Amino acid sequence: EPISTMEETTGRSTKKKVVVVGGGLVGALNACFFAKRGFDVEVFETREDIRIAKVVKGRSINLALSHRGRQALKHVGMEEKIVSKGIPMHARMIHSLSGKQSPIPYGRKAAEIYPNTRLNFDHKLQDWSAETGSDGSNEQIKADLIVGCDGAFSAIRKQFLRRSRFNYSQTYIPHGYMELTMPPINGEFAMKPNYLHIWPRNTFMMIALPNLDKTFTCTLFMPFEEFEKITTGDEVIEFFQKYFPDTIPLIGVDALKTDYFRLPAQAMVSIKCSPYHIGDKCVLMGDAAHAVVPFYGQGMNAGFEDCLVFEEIMDQLNEDFSTVLPEYTRVRVPDDHAIADLAMYNYVEMRAHVNSKWFLFRKRVDNILHFLMPKTITPLYTMVTFTRTRYHEAVDSWHWQNKVRHFLKMCLLFRLCHFFFPAYNLLFRGRCSFCLSILVL
Repeated sequence: EPISTMEETTGRSTKKKVVVVGGGLVGALNACFFAKRGFDVEVFETREDIRIAKVVKGRSINLALSHRGRQALKHVGMEEKIVSKGIPMHARMIHSLSGKQSPIPYGRKAAEIYPNTRLNFDHKLQDWSAETGSDGSNEQIKADLIVGCDGAFSAIRKQFLRRSRFNYSQTYIPHGYMELTMPPINGEFAMKPNYLHIWPRNTFMMIALPNLDKTFTCTLFMPFEEFEKITTGDEVIEFFQKYFPDTIPLIGVDALKTDYFRLPAQAMVSIKCSPYHIGDKCVLMGDAAHAVVPFYGQGMNAGFEDCLVFEEIMDQLNEDFSTVLPEYTRVRVPDDHAIADLAMYNYVEMRAHVNSKWFLFRKRVDNILHFLMPKTITPLYTMVTFTRTRYHEAVDSWHWQNKVRHFLKMCLLFRLCHFFFPAYNLLFRGRCSFCLSILVL
């Protein structure tokens, strides 16, 4: 069916050529979007084809696919195929130092199927020119549009940095991450699989996500100086005994002692820039435009949504790159900057706040208010993860809802004063009646 769709679009296509630099998640999905429209597409990837490689090098981290990413995949007919390779997570599972587990519910091989797409592995971009639309390397490639999907350390973005009025910032957080593996027990998951397991410890934390082979990938997020303090296997066990005692029998003493030193802790960077385009020749998407720290589970989803937003603008503006690219920048920059900020905020929440009674109380209040006033109050996490509400609009709504919550708390306080201190009855009568009507609504 994807091929028949392509044949229908090819008849009306102008046969423009699009070069996608970077064959990762966003680059591969972008190739599908452009190929589906009938463009001639070439994808260039520095690494070898991992599907046939004997050893796959590089960093890894588990990914969470939510509504935004699924909508983008659905658009090219890939949603069910990808979702079938994952494990649903229904809630967070918080692990206390004592070992108590408390669930906190949430609110709620692609490009090659197109014959007009060519994948080029082991090709590294040397330079490119926006004026000629060429991908400069040992072999010269000309294109009508260059799409930079080559990650946080984008080679495409270097050309942007040479231009005036291009804004760019990068922030390395003081924490790194390290991955450990929790093997299955008797062929089954060592913990309940349909949860994001979190061990919050204020200044650091560990999370665990399930894999299809019944293992869990445990990711320890911690300040680099704390990683560096641990230099021997015995110190690893002492550290885990102090902060994550329930995980020692699940991961294994010997595995902890060896896996901790297998690779050094990896850095995490947040990148913002604007604009995302140069003229009608080049556009940035995914981490090349907005690398985010992984604490909202939206990095991949935001990158996939980039593809979908670009597709929607292409429909609106009849595939005219001279108007599509600036409109894409105008629409997308505030949203990507918003999710970058939210990801930073959520790290503090995950490692520290989820343990507090106030956090749990606030979550319950949010859910109650959402149930009573679903069109007025929607939890931030629900807007971000389970809808396509624009990221910056979700943040604006969140700030407004915080004011509403504060107002409702003041109303409740007035009612309590009215009940416990009758002398204040006359002073607050009118105001309390108004507040009561608001609460009833």
